[in-house]
Amino acid sequence: MTAPTPTRDDKFSFGLWTVGYNGADPFGGPTRAALDVVHVVEKLAEVGAYGLTFHDDDLFPFGSTDAERQKQIDRLKGALEATGLIIPMATTNLFSAPVFKDGGLTSNDRAVRRFALRKLIRNLDLAAELGAKTYVAWGGREGAEYDSAKDIRVALERYKEAFDFLGQYVIDKGYDIRFAIEPKPNEPRGDILLPTVGHALAFINELEHPELVGLNPEVGHEQMAGLNFQAGIAQALWHGKLYHIDLNGQRGIKYDQDLVFGHGDLHNAFALVDLLENGGPNGGPAYDGPRHFDYKPSRTEDEDGVWESARANIRTYLLLKERAAAFRADPEVQEALAAARVPELGQPTLNPGETVADLVADRSAFEDFDAASYFNAKGFGFVRLQQLATEHLLGAR
Repeated sequence: MTAPTPTRDDKFSFGLWTVGYNGADPFGGPTRAALDVVHVVEKLAEVGAYGLTFHDDDLFPFGSTDAERQKQIDRLKGALEATGLIIPMATTNLFSAPVFKDGGLTSNDRAVRRFALRKLIRNLDLAAELGAKTYVAWGGREGAEYDSAKDIRVALERYKEAFDFLGQYVIDKGYDIRFAIEPKPNEPRGDILLPTVGHALAFINELEHPELVGLNPEVGHEQMAGLNFQAGIAQALWHGKLYHIDLNGQRGIKYDQDLVFGHGDLHNAFALVDLLENGGPNGGPAYDGPRHFDYKPSRTEDEDGVWESARANIRTYLLLKERAAAFRADPEVQEALAAARVPELGQPTLNPGETVADLVADRSAFEDFDAASYFNAKGFGFVRLQQLATEHLLGAR
């Protein structure tokens, strides 16, 4: 089976830190040479991406002079112009340098927090200059290992203070940029603040400019907490807060594997693509933003393997998109959905204008309702429905 050729309309993007990963991990050093940003842009254009994303420290090392910084910015701009790639998203590294060992925006050290804000603002200005529409905030060091080390309520207040400040900054500057919080439960900190989609949604509600802040959920991050990623994305969509998405693969509750998309829970990846592409109220796309791959090419690969893995992300997504379309178009699937009463869930439980008194007066809803008849009654057929999805996923239908 051949997948369609990717186009710019597919909106596939990659982080500079993803294909640029050199294979180093906590137990061993690099296994590949570093890749130059211009080379990365050129290769991503070849594999079918439309966008590149980056942390500031990916583009110019932490502590670079103004001249060194500008040189790399100019080289990136030249590569973008030559290839037509864009910068749909950018972010700031507040987790690698020693100064951020206790976090950036929620460090116990006030001077570090002020430095983090200045670093963030500087790269936010660059993101706006390059045309980015989304600014991701991953608080990888915003957390603790010891319960007595940080007052979590106060830390959340400092987090809120930072997002309120940044939101007002974007408004004052007139930037067309929204922020996207990226939840993660742990690693590198023992416990990271805003660990899941639900935590982040609750936090956004408390902000001064909640309309400017949404989510950037990542497959592996939710699955590290034992959660269903497709369900988390559905809730983010329900709240209107899916501003960006990170696609990769994860195999269970363990360290953040950052596998190629689909090289983990393939069933959930299928359900996710089905939701993103076919989940709208009228059957249209539920999400129109970048399909961003935040993965790491295995340290076992050479550079050829890096680009093969980049292609694998794109190919897997497009194949799942094809399979999901076939699943939705299958008359037997439509029949199974009806038998499972999936469409009925869209019917409001209460009648139009029905009051509490009306419901209490309706004897068919309780007094005359035959709950006992549900014992050994006709089932919903969810297993059949899942088997149909499996057969479409495997290309058997």
